Amino acid sequence: MKLSVDVIKLANELKNKHETIVSNQLARSATSVCANIAESKYGHSRADFIAKMEIALKETNETSKWLEILFKTDYIDEKTLREIEKTCSTIRILLIASCKTAKKNDKKV
Repeated sequence: MKLSVDVIKLANELKNKHETIVSNQLARSATSVCANIAESKYGHSRADFIAKMEIALKETNETSKWLEILFKTDYIDEKTLREIEKTCSTIRILLIASCKTAKKNDKKV
């Protein structure tokens, strides 16, 4: 949830700089990470769980790309990029591990 909250705060700051196109995409992808992880907890099956986690992983990668674009266009500074990207990296590691474990356990069933 930290990622979503941090990005929403950043998006609000960016709106004050009149940057809305990328910040809206950033907010959508970051909040989608949190939403898909939450949905995965109540998946109908292991396959549904894996699908939601993989979507969250893709959205995490998309969030990182939007952050990079904002940095390269001077809308955010390096400190902001690093702070939020650190959260993305942590989430990415956990999602990859969760997907691998779920797929491995799925083969055992």
